[in-house]
Amino acid sequence: MTIPVIRLSETVSIPQVGFGVFQIPNDQTQAAVETALEVGYRHVDTAAIYKNEEGVGRALASSGIKRSDVFVTSKLWVDDFAPDKVRPAFEKSLSLLGTDYLDLYLLHWPAPARGTYEGAWEKVLDLRNEGLIREVGVSNFTPDLLERIIETSGVTPAINQIKLDPTLQQPSLRAFHAEHGIATEAYSPIAQGAVLDNPVIVAIADEFRVSPAQVVLRWHLQHGTVVIPKSVTPERIKSNLDLLGFSLGSEEMSAIDALDQGDGYWKEPLTFLN
Repeated sequence: MTIPVIRLSETVSIPQVGFGVFQIPNDQTQAAVETALEVGYRHVDTAAIYKNEEGVGRALASSGIKRSDVFVTSKLWVDDFAPDKVRPAFEKSLSLLGTDYLDLYLLHWPAPARGTYEGAWEKVLDLRNEGLIREVGVSNFTPDLLERIIETSGVTPAINQIKLDPTLQQPSLRAFHAEHGIATEAYSPIAQGAVLDNPVIVAIADEFRVSPAQVVLRWHLQHGTVVIPKSVTPERIKSNLDLLGFSLGSEEMSAIDALDQGDGYWKEPLTFLN
């Protein structure tokens, strides 16, 4: 199975389908990631605050797959945005993951009222310049916050990982990404299952003889979005990757596009953790 990729820079491409481990307990993470790698995933997304980087690292070590063949993302938590905390937090993530570099490192939340995200961004750029990170990005950033770090640092994030699903499509934010060459990555791409019983999606799934989750993930792919579905069930882990045997037509894409519940972007990043 050849997973499509999205180019982040001249030298770095990210597999468009990754395996997310949000809310998977550390003692279950190794088995889940091992299953994901066995069925063909080559992109794993974790974060310091998930408390399961160690499980991811054990799975990477036991897989027998070359480190360079797996795209690994982790994230810097807001409490470690202080200039003197960024490097120790990053080095702890490396140690837990059992690797000497990351393919992608993200600022996890902006928490703008704290006033620390710009300084943290500069320190993460230093890590990239040292070759410890291949590419850098952010998560949960709004257009105004993206503009701010671009203006102050002169560096555009390679990717913004955002909450995105058929009912929360954030078209304004995605348009900003497209204008500035920022890749869009969706976490909670099936809204934690909330959209899977939508009649539009169920009807399309029946037509194509696939699952509703596969329909939604395929919709993301055809919009050029990177997706990181998560599951601990082996069958679902496998089916969430099995997206290349069918393609949605313009009618199906438009029907799912019509499920959006409003323009604009998710407002929680402006207030959460402040």
